Amino acid sequence: MSELHDRELRHLPGIDTLLRAPELAGTVQRHGAAAVKEALRNLQTEWRKARSAPAWSTTPAGYAVALAEALDTQAYRPVFNLTGTLLHTNLGRAPLPMAAFDAVRDLVTRPMNLEFDLATGRRGEREAPVEARLRRLTGAPAATVVNNCAAALMLVLNTLALGRNVPVSRGELIEIGGSFRLPEIMERAGCRLVEVGTTNRTHLRDFADAIESGTALLLKVHPSNYRIEGFTLSPGVRELAALAHAQGLPLCVDLGSGALLDFERWGLPHEPTPRELLDQGADLVIFSGDKLLGAVQAGLIVGRVDLVEACRRNPMKRALRADKVTLALLDYTLGLYERPETLHAELPLLQWLCITDEVLEHRAQAISERLRPLLEPEYTVAVEASPAEMGSGSLPEETIPSLAVTIGHREDRALRDLFARLRELPVPVIGRINQGRIWLDVRGAEPLGELCDALGALATPS
Repeated sequence: MSELHDRELRHLPGIDTLLRAPELAGTVQRHGAAAVKEALRNLQTEWRKARSAPAWSTTPAGYAVALAEALDTQAYRPVFNLTGTLLHTNLGRAPLPMAAFDAVRDLVTRPMNLEFDLATGRRGEREAPVEARLRRLTGAPAATVVNNCAAALMLVLNTLALGRNVPVSRGELIEIGGSFRLPEIMERAGCRLVEVGTTNRTHLRDFADAIESGTALLLKVHPSNYRIEGFTLSPGVRELAALAHAQGLPLCVDLGSGALLDFERWGLPHEPTPRELLDQGADLVIFSGDKLLGAVQAGLIVGRVDLVEACRRNPMKRALRADKVTLALLDYTLGLYERPETLHAELPLLQWLCITDEVLEHRAQAISERLRPLLEPEYTVAVEASPAEMGSGSLPEETIPSLAVTIGHREDRALRDLFARLRELPVPVIGRINQGRIWLDVRGAEPLGELCDALGALATPS
C-alpha cells in the first residue's frame, strides 16, 4: 500500500474537518466526539512522528476502519466463553440470570430505600435484606458485605488483629489472581503474620506453640484454588476452633469460593459450606459472591454478632462497601437459593453444570457443521472429549466431562491467525489452544443460534 511521506503529511485533513465528515458520523454517534477526536489526534501524531502515513489518510472514509479498531477495543463487550473454564476470571466469572435484571430494574433506575427505614422514616441499614438472607442460608447470627473476598479478609484482619499476631499454616499462604498474596494482604491489613508448620504438614501443636499474648485470632484458609497431596497434614476447623476458644481467641476461616449448597448433588466433589464451618466452631467465615455462589463480585462475612459488628464499625468498611446495584443483584441471587428445588433451572452456573450429554452433542454437531464448509479442507474440524474445569480458584484438580469442537492446521501460524480472527468476530469467540489445535468447548455455546451466526463471518484465508 502506498504511503505519504514528509512534506505530503501537510495534506492530512484537520481534526475538526474529519469530525464533521458524513463518513464518520456513525462513529461519532457511537463513541462520542471527544473519544473520536482523541483517537484521530493520536493517529495523526503517530504518523507525523514516523514521517509516514497510509495513503487513505487524506480522505475521511479511510479513517472509519482505523477508528473502529482503536475505539472498539476499549469497550466492554459480550463474548462466547468456549475456553472450557466455566468461571473464567478474565471473562467475568459467574454469569447472572437474565431475570435478575428485570427484577432489579426499578431498584437501580429509580430512587430506592437503600438506607431508609420505611417503617420509622429514619435512616436504615443498606445491607439489611441481604444480611437476613445470609443468616437464613448459613445459620449465622450476623452477616455483612464488602466488594470482594480479599476485601473481606482485609477488613476482618484490620478490625480484629491490627498490630497483633495471626498464626497461619505455611501450606495455606496462598496466591490469588493478579499475583496478590496472602502475606501481602495481611501486611496491608496491619497485622503480623506468624507462619506455623511446614508446606505439607502442620500439626495442631504448631498453632498452640504460636499462641502468645500478642495473638489476635487464628486464621485457616481453605484450599479452594490449589491442592497439596501426598504426605500431608492439616488440623481441621473443629480442632482449631477448640484450640482458639480455649485461649479466648476467635477462629476465622477464609472459604474462598463459597458454595452455599452441597455440590455433590450435581455430580461434583463436596465443598464445605459456610453453615458446615460455623457448625464446626468457626467464629467468622468469609467467601466470594461471584464464584460457586454464582452471583456478583462481593465478599461475604458471616458469623458472631460482636465480630461482625466490629467489622461494620471499622472506618475501612465504608471504603469497601458494596453499591446498590451489587446489593440488589446479590439479594436476588440469594433469593434463588431459598428455593433450592428450582435453583438448577434458574442459576446460569448450575445450568452449565447440568447440561446433558445429548445437549452437548447437539451443540458440538451444530458448531462443527457450521465450521466445516468455512474452514475445510485447509483446516481440520473434529469433535472431541474435553475436560472442562470450574476455574477462578474453585474445585482445583477437578474436571467436568464436556465436548469441544477442535480445529487443526499443519502450520502453527495459520492456527494462531484463526484464533485471532475468532476474537475479532462481532461477538468474539474465546477458546483455547492446546495440543496444536483450537478447542471450542461447547458448555459455553449459548445462545447456540447466535454463536453459529457469528461463526459465519469466518472464511478460509486466501
